[in-house]
Amino acid sequence: MKWKLIWPVLVTLIIPLIAAWFKYPDHLPPGFGEFPPQFVAQAPGFSLTYFLIMLAGVLFITALIIFPKWFGFKGGEVKPMPVSTKSLPWWFWLGGAFVGFFWWLMWTRTTPFGDLVYWSFTPLWWGFIFVLDGIIYKRNNGASLFATKPLTLLLTGIVSTLGWVYFEYYDYFVLGNWYYPNAYQIPWSKVTLTIEFLITYSMITPVFFQWYNLFNTFPKFVARYQNGPKMKLSGNTLILVGSLLIGAMVFLPYMLFWVVWIGPFAVMTGILLRLNIWNPFTDIAEGNWDAGVLIGLSAFANGILWEFWNYGSAHPEQPITNPNYWVYDIPYVDVIHLFSEMPLLGYWGYIPFGVLVWQVFIWSGKFFGFDSSILIKPIYNDEEQDVQSSESVQTS
Repeated sequence: MKWKLIWPVLVTLIIPLIAAWFKYPDHLPPGFGEFPPQFVAQAPGFSLTYFLIMLAGVLFITALIIFPKWFGFKGGEVKPMPVSTKSLPWWFWLGGAFVGFFWWLMWTRTTPFGDLVYWSFTPLWWGFIFVLDGIIYKRNNGASLFATKPLTLLLTGIVSTLGWVYFEYYDYFVLGNWYYPNAYQIPWSKVTLTIEFLITYSMITPVFFQWYNLFNTFPKFVARYQNGPKMKLSGNTLILVGSLLIGAMVFLPYMLFWVVWIGPFAVMTGILLRLNIWNPFTDIAEGNWDAGVLIGLSAFANGILWEFWNYGSAHPEQPITNPNYWVYDIPYVDVIHLFSEMPLLGYWGYIPFGVLVWQVFIWSGKFFGFDSSILIKPIYNDEEQDVQSSESVQTS
């Protein structure tokens, strides 16, 4: 099983190197291996044709999310939430204090706390993770990742770091769609800088999963994307197409820059489908899109806040205190920035990225042998449980 899990991943890592051998005189793309990635070359400017093509895709995805009935979704059963008897837990308030303090510190860039200002991005985000967890705990009547599955929450952070390093690898082959211009402006050694970045990467997966669990506390929202069109995908086909796209991306890094979001996603999904491992596309094959849509929207929603906080940490430009600040160098569509370094259409790239993050976590659970289930179910009070049991008996 482990070899079947690992060989397609190895293929996706090797293919770009083989393609780069033939593409570049030095056999590697410029800037390869510089960590964190830095500016390589100015990407081509705006292209109306390319922009309109991508806009059409964005409008299609948006319509599916907002008007699922247009696409044949009949909706599903709306399961009632329990009447919560829980208050917001202590970690909600502690997380909120972290968010408030480190947001202030990161944006004001004051230094009364010395070098702590350079580290502010990570505790800000982990504070936010616990704020979301506390809200979920209250809405679920005492159930959340931290309260119910703390080990899983810890594992999400570890896998997040490894998963983002895997994803960052592909950035070199699209010639730096994103890079970190302030990283070397901080008075740190290379070792300290690397450690700080790896720690920061730990928050990506858990914050997506917290959004996902929060969305699942709104039953009507979940039901909207059930009983829809059945889309069955071939795992072998996805692995093949994803691998070919990754190879082509190296030869056409500007034209196919979007493959950095789609290629690894296709391969990872293909692995899970090929081995009959549950993932969101398992349900989509049966017409239930709720898991796939909600994790995509989780990444999208978080991306808005992510980009907002990132932008404010470096505008105005001086003084430089956030080593994690990133900018984009995206060809053809790098227009319309709303208090963000991310161009407007780029936000929709978060949707497949959110699914990829979950696929990597599911894959990791199978490979390393841990429980990768992340959906936290609410706790019903005794009388509510009796009513549900009675309704289930009557239905059957």
